[in-house]
Amino acid sequence: MKNFRPNLVLLAALALAAPFAAHAHASESLVERGEYLTRAADCAACHSLPDGTPFTGGRQFKLPFGVLYSPNITPDKETGIGLYTDAQWLRMLRRGIARGGKHLYPAMPYPSYTQLSDADALAIKNYLFSLSPVHAVPPANRMAFPYSQRWLMVFWNLFNNPDARLQPDPSKPADWNRGAYLVEALGHCQECHTPRNFMQGLSSRRFAGTVQVGWLAYNITSDPDHGLGAWSEPALAEYLSTGQAPGHGPASGPMAEAVEYSLRYMTPADIDAMVTYLRSIPPRQEGPNTVTAPVRPVETGELGARIFAQACAGCHLPDGGGRQSPWAALGGSQTVGDVTGTNLVAILASGSQIKTSQGLMFMHRFTGAYTDQELAAVANYVIGQIGGRQGQVTTEQISKARPGNDRATAKAGS
Repeated sequence: MKNFRPNLVLLAALALAAPFAAHAHASESLVERGEYLTRAADCAACHSLPDGTPFTGGRQFKLPFGVLYSPNITPDKETGIGLYTDAQWLRMLRRGIARGGKHLYPAMPYPSYTQLSDADALAIKNYLFSLSPVHAVPPANRMAFPYSQRWLMVFWNLFNNPDARLQPDPSKPADWNRGAYLVEALGHCQECHTPRNFMQGLSSRRFAGTVQVGWLAYNITSDPDHGLGAWSEPALAEYLSTGQAPGHGPASGPMAEAVEYSLRYMTPADIDAMVTYLRSIPPRQEGPNTVTAPVRPVETGELGARIFAQACAGCHLPDGGGRQSPWAALGGSQTVGDVTGTNLVAILASGSQIKTSQGLMFMHRFTGAYTDQELAAVANYVIGQIGGRQGQVTTEQISKARPGNDRATAKAGS
């Protein structure tokens, strides 16, 4: 029972966190609140293997400078976080310095987590310490020199880690401030949706969209053509909480993981707060115009039409309307509206899945059964017939995305 004794530091911090704690309940225990916040922070997505014990780490992340494996964050005292004090935990989340002084790589999104309040950061620790400890050692990282020298992160942090807590804007309503906290700090949405600078820190082009680990994280500013400006608030709320919305298609890849591990557990009030904040982000006209589509399909090749009829129409229907499940509907999807086919190629090469209230929605990979030419043809067919654009997918694109050649399959590491 020692993990459940009152934490005086945490209780004091909770009293100071009122501006961002509007949706907490007085009867909620620290462990229950910590569980909710851990999900909101999407910790399980990076620190769990797909079929493994949650939070035991070991997930591989291929980055431009090497390969990282996520650590064990169960309370095991030898291989996990069981010896962390509150002060060490806050230093790790805010400055990227682990217990013992080891600098973390910024694949761990501490430049976003640094904005968390003391109360929320320590509530997450309290929940993780309530779990059963598991002895698990991930494989060793393989980073190229000089990136293998962790002490160099001292200089990276000087330029790229603000090390400051997010403060409420008194000129904005409570739901906007709550949304800002969920998007900027807990949800760390910038880590995927903001382009990187030459140091691999977050650039000034906030939420403009960029390719991350082989997937296109779309522009989520309020721009009506390139971002979310043309989405209705109910559609955006449904997409965030379920992974699909009518007329916008399903989430896939890392975004599907964010919904599966994190967003689908959030309260409707918190989802609505996120929508309020996202709708306020200044527009940026960057990235593919995936929203405003031409009315009529474009001319496509015979090969793509034949492959689609054989392998795709059974689930997606000839017009992309989707059979039985709304997660099979492709019409209006950003994936089929992008002429470069970045995410469409990633799905064909790696597959995609998402757990929903209706069960597991699964799209298997197609690289084992079709040639590069056939997959490029079907990708361009989908973009043309359903997205209404002239697809530009090449055989070289397919070849590079095949298993064994891909650069990565997820959004972050540690």
